[in-house]
Amino acid sequence: MTSSRICVITGANSGIGKITAQELAKKGFDIIMLCRNLDKARPVQQEIQAASPAQKIDLIRCDLASQTSVREAAGEVHARVDRIDVLINNAGLLVNKEQYSPEGYELTFATNHLGPFLLTNLLLDLLRKGQDARVITVASEGHRLTGTFRLDNLARPNSYSPIFAYDRSKLCNILFAKELSERLLDDGITSNSLHPGAVRTNFAGDPGGMMNVVFKLASPFLRTPEEGADTSVWLASSPDVEHVTGLYFADRKPKTPSEEAQNGFYAKKLWAMSEEMVGKEEDGK
Repeated sequence: MTSSRICVITGANSGIGKITAQELAKKGFDIIMLCRNLDKARPVQQEIQAASPAQKIDLIRCDLASQTSVREAAGEVHARVDRIDVLINNAGLLVNKEQYSPEGYELTFATNHLGPFLLTNLLLDLLRKGQDARVITVASEGHRLTGTFRLDNLARPNSYSPIFAYDRSKLCNILFAKELSERLLDDGITSNSLHPGAVRTNFAGDPGGMMNVVFKLASPFLRTPEEGADTSVWLASSPDVEHVTGLYFADRKPKTPSEEAQNGFYAKKLWAMSEEMVGKEEDGK
């Protein structure tokens, strides 16, 4: 009997991450949930496990804002499995007030880009051992609204705007996924990004923050997490995209991102800058 495919997914305890994990488990995937808060994640782990008793649903603590936490989580993944078939960089953060990561980088950029960048590179060796291995990065159509995109203004912005910080991090997601696809061509690992739609989730920062108020007012018009997770599940599991790489998707269809998101110069500069920010240990073992 062939063993189950293994999917690692960040932010799998709520929103579209939870639904993505649930649906992939139903499709026969073993799931490794990487979550910041284990107390909140354990009941979800148990819920997914109960719905898919034949699958292994694992849980590892990972705070993407902390490079130390990301390295520890990657080490734990290595200790538990000998391969990964799918990595979904799903977790996303929008914060109302300017904050910084333990390493001194703006928190949105650190969580939404640097954390996934480091995690992906640390898990590449396991992906190379996977079958039809795929990396999927959840981005956003908000990447089109970044204002003036400057690489030197990402980690320590001159002025802070929650929406601009989020949108720029999502532009980084698309640039990263595209550059990763080119770097992994010889390995047969695909890398794509996607827009899940405007989804009714709790990611928009502090409960009393302005962005949370805006999202609550817009809630009746937003997609359900089930609708938002659909393209992630499809990219992770469908044979239709088995060898498709380097694209940006929305509603299961390729979509042309902004001109800045297609800029190969930006992508390579962002990669080099990210390497410096996470140190020189980012390559898979």
